[in-house]
Amino acid sequence: MMVMIFVNDLAEVHGLPWWTYHAHAQQDVMTYVDLVFPFFLFIVGMSMPLAIERRLEHNPSQLALWRHIGLRALGLLVLGLILANGEKGDPTRMGISQATWTLLGLAGAILFWLAPSRDARFRNIYRGLRVAGLLMLVTVFAIFRRTTAAGGVAWIDGSYPEILGLIAYTYLAVALLYLPTRRWSWSPLAWFAVLTALCALETSHVLAIAGTLPLYVWPFNSGAWASITMAGIVTSGILLGRGDATLRRRMWLAFAFAVTTLAAAWLLAPLGISKIRATPTWCLASVGSSVLAFMLLYWICDVRAKTAWARFVESAGGNTLLTYLLPDIYYYLAALSGFTYLGHHYNESGSGVMRAVVFTFAIVLISAGLTKARVRLQL
Repeated sequence: MMVMIFVNDLAEVHGLPWWTYHAHAQQDVMTYVDLVFPFFLFIVGMSMPLAIERRLEHNPSQLALWRHIGLRALGLLVLGLILANGEKGDPTRMGISQATWTLLGLAGAILFWLAPSRDARFRNIYRGLRVAGLLMLVTVFAIFRRTTAAGGVAWIDGSYPEILGLIAYTYLAVALLYLPTRRWSWSPLAWFAVLTALCALETSHVLAIAGTLPLYVWPFNSGAWASITMAGIVTSGILLGRGDATLRRRMWLAFAFAVTTLAAAWLLAPLGISKIRATPTWCLASVGSSVLAFMLLYWICDVRAKTAWARFVESAGGNTLLTYLLPDIYYYLAALSGFTYLGHHYNESGSGVMRAVVFTFAIVLISAGLTKARVRLQL
């Protein structure tokens, strides 16, 4: 979360080395910035088996589970569409500015998905907030209008639903594969191989499914994003799954999986390496890096029980969705108020880096304060 906030703010800074930005689509290279999105996808996969098993323990209904998955994916998609369309709305057609529209949408989302208080005295208040949030969401989507390149009027543009929307579609796609086959311990690895093969075939233009069908029809796209999330499920099964395997064996299996994916990334390098093009080498290199990073954190935090060092970012990890939205809330508040001082005076080289560092820590502190005040989002 902290790296994501930092690199997103750093994107507006000029005069930095090439590896501090996202690589362009025409470049055959990836930077550390290109690892942030796949790390999110990997974490989604890591958590899926744990979350699903916990939910089934409380309610064994498969219908209830699928309803929960569908509503969670829909919620992420709604948030993604708000962020993706914030700068596309036509103020003359909507009657309000782009910044106002986006802030109203985000405020409605926060109210609607605000985690309810466990105190029965506040239950009705939280219900009222949810109703208000839903009405705000319905309103902003109802009034949205944009002007097309041809000069016509159009509604929400769903062609790119922002990172949250891409995660929503990927989450749904992986659930469609994993849930029916989760009782077979080998199935996540098999699905990972299938999705990687699909990505390779799409990248080499042997297949051409991705791009011809919208994501709401074919959420797998080229298989790239889903392969990373499925790799998270594989890793979760190795390190956190049930069984009598020793810690040493689990760690060696996870290391072997990481090395294998990195070797496969090298073998498929002729197909190119690019986040924008979602090539299999980018996917596999991201998976290998994610596994190694999680192994290190698992050893430090779970095995050695050394967690005090990470307490500062606890809110960013425990209240992730709200933390994710906070930078956008600031950017649109600044646009609405006309506050441009930081962007105009601290956007070059070293001063820009310092601005991004301070901004990142400020967002994490705000997140910690809101979390302490029990302002938490829950899809």
